[in-house]
Amino acid sequence: MQLTTTRAKPFLKWAGGKTQLVEEIIKYLPRELGNGLIRKYAEPFVGGGALFFHIAQTYDIDEFLIADVNEELVLAYQTIRKDVSSLIELLKEMELKYYRLSPDQQRDYYYSIRSQFNEKRTKINYHSFQESWIERTAQIIFLNRTCFNGLFRVNSKGEFNVPFGRYRNPLICAEENLRQVSELLQRTKIQLGDFTDCESFVSLNTFVYFDPPYRPISKTSSFTSYSRYDFDDAAQLRLASFYRLLNEKGAKLMLSNSDPKNEDPTDHFFEDAYRDFLIVRVRANRMINSDARKRGPINELLIMNYNNFYESSNSQ
Repeated sequence: MQLTTTRAKPFLKWAGGKTQLVEEIIKYLPRELGNGLIRKYAEPFVGGGALFFHIAQTYDIDEFLIADVNEELVLAYQTIRKDVSSLIELLKEMELKYYRLSPDQQRDYYYSIRSQFNEKRTKINYHSFQESWIERTAQIIFLNRTCFNGLFRVNSKGEFNVPFGRYRNPLICAEENLRQVSELLQRTKIQLGDFTDCESFVSLNTFVYFDPPYRPISKTSSFTSYSRYDFDDAAQLRLASFYRLLNEKGAKLMLSNSDPKNEDPTDHFFEDAYRDFLIVRVRANRMINSDARKRGPINELLIMNYNNFYESSNSQ
């Protein structure tokens, strides 16, 4: 059921974001989405929200919950829902100023904004909306649009540490999209916290999509630096236990993760953690490797507690 003609899309480029993979993922959505039996949708690791935006604009669902442990990301979503007009006004000012600067001045301006962003981190109340959130969200979007490779990466102190990207005229203020995003978020619960906090929201008629920080597929790769919290194997197994708990509630569940067999065919981590659930392998492009030679098609995992796909597909 198509609900809108103009479609919102992620307002941030996010490490591990699913924009490039959505067309593959939707082949494996539960059939109950299409026939109206699913009335609630939850995404506890929302990130850039590519699948959330697709589902919210494609299916007739009553309630949405998006959540993340990254306080900066949740702050941005809440700000866009609360006061998108003020955010757009500030972004337009920053965009105009950036465009008028020379390349060297643009670099200096970028590092000035990054310093302000990091210096104010300890002064922000992440639990109650205030006007300072508007400036901070504008800085998040500006840094994301002008930093190297569009990554969101922080160090152990929670400080944004991505270098300048040297893009001459990047789109900083996507006004129409921000307004569309804000409209969608008006009917969405936004939550800061651990993935287990969604438990009370989930019931029999709920579809939950988990997109956690990916398990590194080699000793030199890591997909987890989107917040200052580590997501190690113990956390992956804690998530697997929570997945089983929600399965007992009767909810439809899908989880994405890296496929360790890309590097080590003997690594059965996910087969062991999600024994008795359906695991399929889909092709994806590795977009965030610093070595361009290592970017390209790899397998990723989709783990489901159902096999009634919205579109027919074969497991691999």
